[in-house]
Amino acid sequence: MTTAMNDGRQADTERRRTRVQAAIKAARRDGAPLTAAAVARAAGVDRTFLYRHRDMLDALHCAEREPAGPGPAGVPAVTRASLQADLSNANARASRLAARVEQLESRLSRHLGEQAWHASGLGPPTDVAELPATITRLEQTNTELKRTLEECQGELDAARAANRDLTRALNQRG
Repeated sequence: MTTAMNDGRQADTERRRTRVQAAIKAARRDGAPLTAAAVARAAGVDRTFLYRHRDMLDALHCAEREPAGPGPAGVPAVTRASLQADLSNANARASRLAARVEQLESRLSRHLGEQAWHASGLGPPTDVAELPATITRLEQTNTELKRTLEECQGELDAARAANRDLTRALNQRG
C-alpha cells in the first residue's frame, strides 16, 4: 500500500513538473512575466513547489535570462539583463542630467541676482573697475609733481643765494 501511495505521489509530482515546464514555455512564448508567482499560478501549483524542486526554479531563472527568440522583422530580443542594463544606463544619465540642471540653476541664480543687484541701485557704480587705475595714475602724477617741486625749490634756493651774494657784493663796492 505504501508503494502505491509513493507511486501516486511521484506521478502527481511529475504532472506538476510537466505543468510548470509548460507554463515556463508558454510564458516565454507569450512574453508573460517569468516570476515564480506567475509561473506557479499558470501551472496551478503552489510557489513552494518551485522552491522545493530547485531544478524547476533554476529552469525558471534560466528562462528569465535567455532571450525569447528572434523578434519580429529582425528586432533584437529583449532580455531581463538587457532591460536591467538599459535601466542602469538611464539612471546614470538621469543623475548626470540632474547634476547639470543643478549647475545651470546655480549659474542662472547668480546671474539673476547680479542683475537684480544692479537694477536696484544698491550695487556698485559701473565705473568702479576704473577707479583703481585712476588712483594709480593720480598717485604717479602726484609723485612726479613733488619731484618737480623739489627741483624747482632747489633752483629757487640757489637763485636766492646767488642774489644775496650779488647784493652783498654791490653793497660792499658802493
